[in-house]
Amino acid sequence: MRYRERSCKMDKLLVEKMKTLTVLYAEDEEGIRNNVAKTLRYYVKNVIEATNGEEALAFYRKEKPDIIFTDIMMPGNIDGIELVRQIRKEDTKIPIVMITAHTDKEYLLKAVPLHLEQYIVKPINLKNLKETLIKCVEVISANRAIDTDLPCGYSYDFDNKVLTFNNEEIKLTKMQIAFFELLLTNKHRIITYDELQEYVWQDQIMTDAALKSLVKNLRQKFPKEYIVNLSGVGYKLADV
Repeated sequence: MRYRERSCKMDKLLVEKMKTLTVLYAEDEEGIRNNVAKTLRYYVKNVIEATNGEEALAFYRKEKPDIIFTDIMMPGNIDGIELVRQIRKEDTKIPIVMITAHTDKEYLLKAVPLHLEQYIVKPINLKNLKETLIKCVEVISANRAIDTDLPCGYSYDFDNKVLTFNNEEIKLTKMQIAFFELLLTNKHRIITYDELQEYVWQDQIMTDAALKSLVKNLRQKFPKEYIVNLSGVGYKLADV
C-alpha cells in the first residue's frame, strides 16, 4: 500500500511538472503532426508545431522550449539531424527526442554524438510517448537541481564535463573534473581523503603536495571558500 501511495505521489508530481513545460514538435507530415501534437497537449502546457527544420530552428531560438521532439527526415536544407546539430551548438542540456521510421544503423549513427534523450520509432504509440516525456521531465529536474547547488552564475553539464560561468566555459583538467564531480554529487557530506585517493587518483599515489596543488587551482575557478577543507578529515562544498 505504501509503495502504491509513493508511486501515485510521484506520478502526480511528474504530471504537475509536465503542465509547466513547452514542447517544440517538428514534423512535416500533417496528419502525424496533428495527432501527436494533440496528445502532447494533454500532458504539457504548450506545444509549438513546426513543419520543417528551418521553421523549428527559428521557433527554438524565439520561444526557448523545454523539450524538443523532431522527425529525422524533413524537406528543405535542415533535416532532423542537422536541426539537432544546430541546437546542440547553442544548448547542450535541452532534452531532444528523435522520431524516425528509419532502422538503418548507418543513418542513425549520425545522431549518436548529438546526445539525444531517446529515439521513438514510428508509428508512435501513447505508452512510448508518455514514457519519453517522463524521462525528459526527470532530466530537466536533474539539470535544474544541479544548477541550484552551484554558486550564482555557475552551471555544470555532467554529460559533456563542462563547467560554465555566465555561459562562458571554464577549463578543467581531468583530475579537477573527477574531484569536483565527487564533491558535487555528495554535496551534503564530507569526502574523505581515502575517497579522494580511490576516485580521483585511483592507481596513482595522492601526495599532500599534489592534493594541495589541485585544490588551489580549482579554488581559483570558484568563489572564495566554496571548496571547504576540514583538517584531517577531507573536503566538501559550501552551501550556496
